Amino acid sequence: MKSSDEDGKAPRHGSKKSARSSHHSDDVPKNPLHALFLNELADIYNAEQQLIKALPKMVEAAQSDELREAFEAHLEETESQMVRLDELATNLGETLKSKRCKAMEGLLQEAKDLMDEQEDKPSLDAALIAAAQKVEHYEIATYGTLAAWARQMELEEAVELLEESLEEEKSANDALTSLAENQSNVMAETED
Repeated sequence: MKSSDEDGKAPRHGSKKSARSSHHSDDVPKNPLHALFLNELADIYNAEQQLIKALPKMVEAAQSDELREAFEAHLEETESQMVRLDELATNLGETLKSKRCKAMEGLLQEAKDLMDEQEDKPSLDAALIAAAQKVEHYEIATYGTLAAWARQMELEEAVELLEESLEEEKSANDALTSLAENQSNVMAETED
């Protein structure tokens, strides 16, 4: 561990470097937050990959046209979010390591179980929305955290990309809430 810079001054703790589009991994400070940031990027990347595989099954299971359309729209957004994550990693000169997102795996297994339990019942769409909103809240929490970390490290391009995905997740959640309150929950309540 170095006790001083080359000029003889003690290093400042918490000093930051600004990130520009030309930054490569050598330009980005290597610190525990940066390592954690990369780890969580790999986690959400895998989460989005899992979601891309699961959403078509949710589209197929949905009873209402509106819910099917909401899931299809979110599938397109999820694919765009994967592109943004690739762009973010490229801008940082990093390759995202392979990491299995156990949280998403669990959430999607729970969604599958709910689909199986509610199959052919009027409550199926309400169950699908509940499962999808759990996924949305996980993604909102993850993208929000990653954006905050990127802001702390002054990785401005990363902040922009992450906040774009964060806003999409919030909008998807709001759309699901509206569908639940105005349609699916009403249908589930009238179930015999």
